[in-house]
Amino acid sequence: MSGALLEMQGIVKTFPGVRALGGVDLDVRAGEVHCLLGQNGAGKSTLIKVLAGAHQPDEGEIRWQGETVRLTDPQAAMRLGIATIYQELDLVAGLSVADNVFLGRERSRFGLSRPAAAQRATADLLARLGHPEIRPGTEVGALSAASQQMVSMARALSQDARLIVMDEPSAVLDNEEVERLFHVVRDLTADGVAVVYISHRLEEIRQVGDRITVIKDGRTVATGLPARETATREVIALMTGRTIEYVFPQRTERAATTAAPLLEVDHVTVPGHVEDVSFTVAPGEILGLAGLVGSGRSEVLEAVYGARRPTTGEVRVDGKRLRPGDVASAVAAGVGLAPEERKSQALLLGDPIYRNITLSSLGRFARGGFLSVRGEKAAAREQTEALDLRPVDVDREVRTLSGGNQQKVVLARWLLRECRVLLLDEPTRGVDVGARSEIYALIRALADRGVAVVVVSSEIPEVLGLADRVLVLAEGRVLADRPAGALDEHQVLDLVMQGTTTPTSEDDAA
Repeated sequence: MSGALLEMQGIVKTFPGVRALGGVDLDVRAGEVHCLLGQNGAGKSTLIKVLAGAHQPDEGEIRWQGETVRLTDPQAAMRLGIATIYQELDLVAGLSVADNVFLGRERSRFGLSRPAAAQRATADLLARLGHPEIRPGTEVGALSAASQQMVSMARALSQDARLIVMDEPSAVLDNEEVERLFHVVRDLTADGVAVVYISHRLEEIRQVGDRITVIKDGRTVATGLPARETATREVIALMTGRTIEYVFPQRTERAATTAAPLLEVDHVTVPGHVEDVSFTVAPGEILGLAGLVGSGRSEVLEAVYGARRPTTGEVRVDGKRLRPGDVASAVAAGVGLAPEERKSQALLLGDPIYRNITLSSLGRFARGGFLSVRGEKAAAREQTEALDLRPVDVDREVRTLSGGNQQKVVLARWLLRECRVLLLDEPTRGVDVGARSEIYALIRALADRGVAVVVVSSEIPEVLGLADRVLVLAEGRVLADRPAGALDEHQVLDLVMQGTTTPTSEDDAA
């Protein structure tokens, strides 16, 4: 295409037993934000690794400014001016921020290191990104996920890139940080830099995108669509091959009950994170926790699960007090947690699917001091079939699954355990729209079976659409406790931005 900075035509990539890309076309112009959309497993990650030089295509052609090029390795892509920010950040936790930003480019042409210059340049880049508080000498492993995302972006900017690929860059950012990100993107494109933007949040595409390419099953199904004019329903239909009329399952009308709550959190405080938080969850109820990043949502779940030890307060399941800071006590009482960082906190990526599913129920499969692998596989297979996990090969390493299917593995673990209280932290992070609807339906089905569910999500529409009742948090405190139907997105945002306590649902009732 005339005027294109990058053209990829007929890109094919096959791995043993899997045809990841079956003919993808993509063109990107200088100074535009080109949004790449597709379900998990559609081939987006493989395509951007081809563009980054990490994979070599089996067929197809890549042209840069009209000239055919071979991206034999990541350095070849970087020399052209192509930088990639992966969803799973490739930072070295033990190194400083500045060392990560200039990793592989630490020395001058005379072979001398220039740490002071690197620190000054890093500080300038972080200031440009709106995060001057991140110090260049800080060890990256000590930073929050959102700050690590900014470090990865600073590294891309340091390469004087002409095309930057951003894979789910907003996944760990709060609303204010997303706005800063969009501001940076607009500054880049105003300077002629091209951006390939990948996101499952379709509302972001309208805000920041210029054109859209949709891929499905490793092939381009639409390209060049105007981002602001293309209807969401059309985009979803292209991604899934079907129209999703209702993303959220219909709430079950439950009769008022006087039964005791299944989960009780009573005046729990975790210094620096949670301040005097109390709430209850009834059997069959979905409670949503809404708030900005840093509001204490995840820490509340961790305190319930025993991963954090409260200094005051207590947690009770079915009236029985859990030992504070004791995960084993929580699991034994029927509490399960699907954490936000599933790859680092929930999954054994190098282990097979079946072992990841049976991990919390190994006692069921012990025979004479040995594990019955046959029994593990049979139980795991039953769960994968019930959840429509693809592929169904339980011997496959869990790292090879898409984000949506990895999340199903985590949920399958607690289904097998038959947990009574399920804590879900960002259950659809990095999950495509089709898999999201399946996970929503599964959560609702669990509630209908009497499980008490607590859901944390950074996406306010998700909390309001899925939950029966919503707790709004800010700075570790509960601002409001309302039925989901009594709130809308603007009201929740007003609450968290103002940071003032409003009457709870009980107060309203009084």
